[in-house]
Amino acid sequence: MKVERLVDYVDRMQQAAEQARALTDGMTESAFVADLKTQLAVTMSLVLLGEAAARIGMSNPDFLRDHPELPWSKISEMRNLIVNDDHRADLSAMWGTVRYDLANLISQLQSIRHWRIQGE
Repeated sequence: MKVERLVDYVDRMQQAAEQARALTDGMTESAFVADLKTQLAVTMSLVLLGEAAARIGMSNPDFLRDHPELPWSKISEMRNLIVNDDHRADLSAMWGTVRYDLANLISQLQSIRHWRIQGE
């Protein structure tokens, strides 16, 4: 995979994660659970995040092995759960992912983008 394409996918992952967090800024979990529009928007952001990660995995599996600090399998599992079995989507788990886990992921993606990818 060309470095430019890899950078694009990493950027897409970061943008989707940032969008999901921005959509829930100022919300409580109970407000999220009661707001279908926000749930749908967050769900789409998580799918986009998972799709970009999947494209990296398909076209550059070495990148996944080189970055085991990223939760690749969790990203994939969340995307698959949403796409294939949305009636079972656990809103509480989704809330936890968006409000707590994505901040760390965003930081890791920024670090990878600036130090690893640009240096290749």
